Amino acid sequence: MSDGLEIAIRAEAQLGEGPTWDPEGQRLLWVDILSSRIHVLDPASGRRTVMTTEQHVGAVKPRAAGGFVVNLRDGVGLYDASGAFRWLRHAPVPGRRGNDAAVAPDGSLWAGSMRYDDGPGGGTLDRVAPDGETTTVLPAVTTSNGTGWSPDGTLVYHVDTPTRRVDVLTLTEDGRGITDRRPLVDTSGFAGFPDGLTVDADGCVWVAFWDGGAVRRFTPKGELDRTVTVPASRTTACAFGGPRLADLYITTARVGIDPRREPLAGSVLVLPDAGRGLPQPAFAG
Repeated sequence: MSDGLEIAIRAEAQLGEGPTWDPEGQRLLWVDILSSRIHVLDPASGRRTVMTTEQHVGAVKPRAAGGFVVNLRDGVGLYDASGAFRWLRHAPVPGRRGNDAAVAPDGSLWAGSMRYDDGPGGGTLDRVAPDGETTTVLPAVTTSNGTGWSPDGTLVYHVDTPTRRVDVLTLTEDGRGITDRRPLVDTSGFAGFPDGLTVDADGCVWVAFWDGGAVRRFTPKGELDRTVTVPASRTTACAFGGPRLADLYITTARVGIDPRREPLAGSVLVLPDAGRGLPQPAFAG
């Protein structure tokens, strides 16, 4: 493959999303949203495990107490280390589901949502505290996707996919909200739509492009300085992982794709030694 990409997991995920490196377990977590499955990979041994959830699952992140926090159709839930489940925030909205999510430096979960029919303004970006207290950070979002923090923790990057922008938001001093929102980069000149993202140790933002078959790296000033071509047009998200946080893992989707034309659609790919990632905190709840 071009750009030095390798196959991390050959899979047929309908909507592979949200790769997350769990430093405690030295493993990669990711989800297949439409198949309601959580996937776990130990790259060192190649061992894979799969957990099926009762609802569509938009994101999975490790918990400091062990187990996972999940952004489900009807809210945010917790799995403990034994696999037992409980709701942290159960707030169903007809026609809406949880989507991408990220853990903030303070251990809270910033959980996005969207409508199944992609209705404009039908989703939100919410901050969910470890005790379940919830604050809406961004209302009237259409497709809340990639979220990440600058290395110093003062800025938040966020994608509302149909806007074709990567926005930058200034975090309030208490870390519970934002003071302003402005475009970091308008991606309308690139093929595809911005989806998931990750921020590296240099403060650059790596963005996966749905229907664009690429991951693009933008500097803190919004300038494009690298493009990784992906052999799956529905590239969904990316994250750094591995022992040195140097390997870039990339998820893809098969939904709406002819697998004869794109046999790797739905697989997880990896670009070894792509850069330097930032350690991701576990959810504090």
